[in-house]
Amino acid sequence: MNCQSFSLVPFGPSSTNLTICGDLALHAGVMEVVFKLEGDLSAIRIAPPAGAGERRDLLWQTTCLEVFLAHRGAGPYWEFNLSPAGHWNVYRLESYRQGLAPEPAYAQLPFSVQRHRQQLSLSLRCSLPPALAAPATADLEAAITAVIQQSDGSLSYWALNHPAAEADFHHRDGFSLHLGRA
Repeated sequence: MNCQSFSLVPFGPSSTNLTICGDLALHAGVMEVVFKLEGDLSAIRIAPPAGAGERRDLLWQTTCLEVFLAHRGAGPYWEFNLSPAGHWNVYRLESYRQGLAPEPAYAQLPFSVQRHRQQLSLSLRCSLPPALAAPATADLEAAITAVIQQSDGSLSYWALNHPAAEADFHHRDGFSLHLGRA
């Protein structure tokens, strides 16, 4: 199993006393990711559980945790969006911000969310999309990101690193976790 721990940093100064960390693991075509948000959760907007989560667009307009995956050096990449409410989406993009389309390999994406006063954890375990899982010899790279909506409605953008002058989760230099083979 190829497992990497991560810690996200905000783009620019953040008024939120928050840490975002976790682990990403790939093994035999299966991805496991755990996000942990710790700190003053009352300072951010977190949607309440929605019961049965649905596939939805525009999740990044509020608090949303994200994983981007690609074959190293290849154009196409995948974006997993996870809302603490239970809503989700997975997109395939042909190249940098081009050809965005829902990934048809998923009809549902069940994940668990646990919330306590000072901590929220979100755990996902799912198969990789077939085009991402093959070829078995391809190295994968990942970007782990989060959009956090502050209690005043403003958004902050968190990532492993911020390689551009603006927050840009699609910038391939931000895909800085190297995971070896899927």
